[in-house]
Amino acid sequence: MSTTPLSRTFQRLLASDAGWGPLAVRLPIGIIFVAHGAQKLFGAFGGYGLEGTGQFMASLGLTPGYVMALLAGSAEFFGGLALLLGVLVRPAAAALAFAMLVAIFSVHIDKGLFMANNGYEFGLALLAASVSLLISGAGRLSVDAALAARAGAR
Repeated sequence: MSTTPLSRTFQRLLASDAGWGPLAVRLPIGIIFVAHGAQKLFGAFGGYGLEGTGQFMASLGLTPGYVMALLAGSAEFFGGLALLLGVLVRPAAAALAFAMLVAIFSVHIDKGLFMANNGYEFGLALLAASVSLLISGAGRLSVDAALAARAGAR
């Protein structure tokens, strides 16, 4: 049975020969992103919600602040969920890597490396983890792996 170019592209997007390693990255990084996204979107965990986060983003020149807060919060919250479930990990990791680049260069870069000074240390670690998952894919024990295997069997 032949496959269409779209199904081959989808299978390549989901496929991963990375084994179990990405799982060890996906779970803690997914939890961190979900929590940070929930702070921005819902005001959970001591966050400021969309209104407060939007005001902060506007003060940085990221306007309109409310929309930027919605975009960043959604990327973090839903991207983090995608990492936890192992579904569409590469696109989620790309969105999360972009969000971390924006955070590093708009908020943290001028404060140096270390977190004690609100530096970019933590953002850099999250960026590295996101790029790693973008390259490796979800690995085993993921929805992506199950879908890729199913698509390959057709």
